[in-house]
Amino acid sequence: MPWKKETLITLAVIVVAWQTASHFLPPFLFPSVIRIGRQLGRIATRRADLASVAATSLRILAGMAGAFVFGGSLGLLMGRVRWIERYLLPALTFDQGIPALSWVVFSIIWFKTNEFRIWFIIVMTTLPAFAFQMYDSYRSMSKDLVEMALSFRPSRWDMFRTLVWPSVLPGIFTAWKVNLGNVARVVVVAELVGASSGVGYQLLVQQQQFDMAGAMAWTLVLVAFVTVAQKIVEWVEHASQRHVAVSERMA
Repeated sequence: MPWKKETLITLAVIVVAWQTASHFLPPFLFPSVIRIGRQLGRIATRRADLASVAATSLRILAGMAGAFVFGGSLGLLMGRVRWIERYLLPALTFDQGIPALSWVVFSIIWFKTNEFRIWFIIVMTTLPAFAFQMYDSYRSMSKDLVEMALSFRPSRWDMFRTLVWPSVLPGIFTAWKVNLGNVARVVVVAELVGASSGVGYQLLVQQQQFDMAGAMAWTLVLVAFVTVAQKIVEWVEHASQRHVAVSERMA
């Protein structure tokens, strides 16, 4: 990757700056890089800590999958049906303005199950982004291309497969990459107030123990998950683009 060298340099500068600060400031404020590394090693070797990492990862993926299904469906409906667009656009805009913390409070009042609360919070905070991205991608399709495709009288499935899906695919991947970072922040807040496992719960434990090294280690674990997940999405995106290009040439 063209930015790999720059990324390594940036990370090295951050690590050196942090380590330098740890020599001049109290350990409870800036623990050494070695102490943080030990905490990371502990997380990687303890079954309970790995279970917390897995719990947060599954919550993120399940919530985003739900938001993608519901949000994507709403986006397509808005793009195809004008009266639905007129009613749903204001509702989604209103939803987008509600803070994640408000959804946390609502979910605690409305639901009893912690896992469903977290899933609901993730869905409600990320659904508008999927819906708007799908809607914008659908509406930006070339009218000339649509009219040309309709002249062949394709079935609804053929129309979706050959025109709609390739048109909205880039927007879908963009929404996934953007939402991954947003969901990582949301799920931590959700786990802080109701979960007995997960990265958010572990951060709460570190805060109660006033353990900055542990807090940094758990934060880095979450950042690593998001980074890896985004790279996987990018890989799937490139593979899908190649598949679409091959299909177009064969057609």
